[in-house]
Amino acid sequence: MTRVLEFGRKAAQSGQADSLVIFLHGYGADGADLLGLADPLGPHLPNTVFVSPDAPERSAMNPMGYQWFPIPWIDGSSEEQADESMARAVEDLNAFLDQIMEDEGVNADRVALVGFSQGTMMSLHVAPRRDAEFAGVVGFSGRLIGPELLADEVKMRPPVLLIHGDQDDVVPPQSLPQAAEALQGAGFDVYAHVMKGTGHGIAPDGLSVALAFLRDRFGIEGA
Repeated sequence: MTRVLEFGRKAAQSGQADSLVIFLHGYGADGADLLGLADPLGPHLPNTVFVSPDAPERSAMNPMGYQWFPIPWIDGSSEEQADESMARAVEDLNAFLDQIMEDEGVNADRVALVGFSQGTMMSLHVAPRRDAEFAGVVGFSGRLIGPELLADEVKMRPPVLLIHGDQDDVVPPQSLPQAAEALQGAGFDVYAHVMKGTGHGIAPDGLSVALAFLRDRFGIEGA
């Protein structure tokens, strides 16, 4: 039995939606944390609906926030607990994706996942294992979990944009090239951008690169 994910939504600015961006937040945050990105992105993606679910579990470290799965070296959980929790969260997220695409009337090729930190880990795990290919995946400040499993388990290869701050002290910056190497080895088109002088966050230059990627994936031309 999957858990229903609560979510926030911002409608397409044009009133004519033909694409969908789904934000997946980081450990201890909530959907509203990333939904605010719809404000700077929306005018440049006028036909795009933005949604941002809360992860299914309350965060062990921040009871006001949520987690996709526990992190042993932060919250003292076991590796087994983390693995089991992530597997269940993957089922929850897949059910959410199926439902939100049906509700919005948008097919997978018009959907992009945009993750931050733990949300990137979820995005990079779920998207390749879906039965239909998404338009793209943007991963901020995250990493690829189980890179050795990807080549055997991949079903779909959406283009991936990886963005990371070079001063990140939460998820090491080398997580970007490590993920890129595994994804490229499994046949993915991978793009990357390093945010100079940026810690564990999203800098304006990173958001601009993400916007350009999304516009390209949704076939939006012009400035």
